[in-house]
Parts: sequence; C-alpha cells; structure tokens
Amino acid sequence: MLKKLTRHGNSLALVIDKGVLDLLNIDAQTPLEISTDGTLLLISPVRDEKRKQQFREASGKVNNNYGRALKRPDVNSQNKRPK
Repeated sequence: MLKKLTRHGNSLALVIDKGVLDLLNIDAQTPLEISTDGTLLLISPVRDEKRKQQFREASGKVNNNYGRALKRPDVNSQNKRPK
C-alpha cells in the first residue's frame, strides 16, 4: 500500500485506512509507538506494557546469544571470490 503524507497545520499526517485500523484493532484513542531503524518508519499500537517488556527482555537475550549469527551479511563480501 502506498500512501502520501497530507498537510495538517504546520505538520504532516499519515491517514490510515479504516480496514487497516480495524484489522489491528486501532481507534482514535489507541496510543501508537513511532520509531525508526534509520531507514524505515515503524508505527505500532502500544498494547500491554508488561508483554512489551517481556518481549524486549527476550529479544535482548536472543541478541546476546545469537547476535553475531543474526547480523546482516556484507553483500559486497559475498560476491568476492578469492583469487
């Protein structure tokens, strides 16, 4: 789905279609967390804070144990063959 931002006063707004809002059970009162990984804009509804904390702890453990294996490979080094 492609969207364009719309002017809203001095800001820009992203209008989210009703079907997407219904699918994610989001309404005008649902707090949204907005973050970025430096490339992507990530928007997600804030749900149960306890569950969110559990996920952060679990993903931290996975990253500590398997972070090196999960790193994105260097695309340039894969294409180079030893001479």
